Amino acid sequence: MVLTDAAARFVGPDTFSALTDTFTSLWDRPGEVLHVRLAREANVAVVAPATANVLAKLAHGLADDLLTSTLLEATCPLVLAPAMHSGMWEHPATRSNAQTLRDRGVRFVGPVTGPLAHGDEGIGRLAEPGDVVDAVRSALAPQDLAGRRILVSAGPTHEPIDPVRFLGNRSTGRMGIAIARAALDRGAAVTLVLGPGTIEPPSLADVVAVETAEEMRGAVFAAVDQADAVVMAAAVADFRPKQAAASKLKKEAGVPELILEPTADILSELGERERRPLLVGFAAQTEDLEASGRRKLASKRLDLLVVNRVGREGTGFGADSNEAMILTPAGDAEPLRTWTKVELANALLDRVAASLRDATTDVPGDR
Repeated sequence: MVLTDAAARFVGPDTFSALTDTFTSLWDRPGEVLHVRLAREANVAVVAPATANVLAKLAHGLADDLLTSTLLEATCPLVLAPAMHSGMWEHPATRSNAQTLRDRGVRFVGPVTGPLAHGDEGIGRLAEPGDVVDAVRSALAPQDLAGRRILVSAGPTHEPIDPVRFLGNRSTGRMGIAIARAALDRGAAVTLVLGPGTIEPPSLADVVAVETAEEMRGAVFAAVDQADAVVMAAAVADFRPKQAAASKLKKEAGVPELILEPTADILSELGERERRPLLVGFAAQTEDLEASGRRKLASKRLDLLVVNRVGREGTGFGADSNEAMILTPAGDAEPLRTWTKVELANALLDRVAASLRDATTDVPGDR
């Protein structure tokens, strides 16, 4: 970690030195060219917070302290998280410096709107730590999906019983949103068809919000011809009430008789198309995971299938992890194990990227 003189006035270097190697001066290691060593050892450089002064120095190539000397020497990706008062961020000089750095490939995260010094509120607040971490992860991700468009479905569908009730499931969209984030990190353009009641989607995705299975079907088929790959991670309802009541069903009227009908099988319809993108499905199972998965893989003509166990604590809907395997028609597989959803998303996209590379044509939908 490198601290500027100003940073050391907020939190002393001794505090950070208990956690990691901390440097404040070009002369901290006599006899060693410290800024060159730090620059060459770094896989990614992050400045958080990045002041207007730091932006100006970096834009104009000034190197008058350890931080700027190291960054001028470094060739690794650079992530800047600006933080300053609104007037400073909006000043033409700062805006010009920021654009100069963007043009050189520097990644920015924030600033965001929120409380500022002097009791003010506005643009200039440091981005949240999780957003900075996401930006760093994106900077380190392989750009093997650059130029590709990935269509992802995520979340549940809600099939109306009456104006206030619905048939649904426990999906939060966490797995599909992890896939969308990872695809964005790897350079893809992402269309995210998102069911209701889910966690916050990534801001850079083209989000299409839907409620029902039929709405999800319409949104998927509206976008499929522009996609290089479709990842159907949504938990789409298998059945819906044949007729939704026009008004709220009253308890005193007795238990209603619900007649169900099947919803459209979006995966099967996609698999039957003569010209289609790479097609990835998900299967939530409680038992016989591989056998059930291979039947679905074949019957729906999928290129990849993720089979994940549900019905147990710590896996499936709402959990941060999945007990899952990845199957292919060739018979190879990523064996059943516990993954974080981010790990599973990237393992799946490794295979998607490899399949797209190996395709004989780059024309979307020509498979």
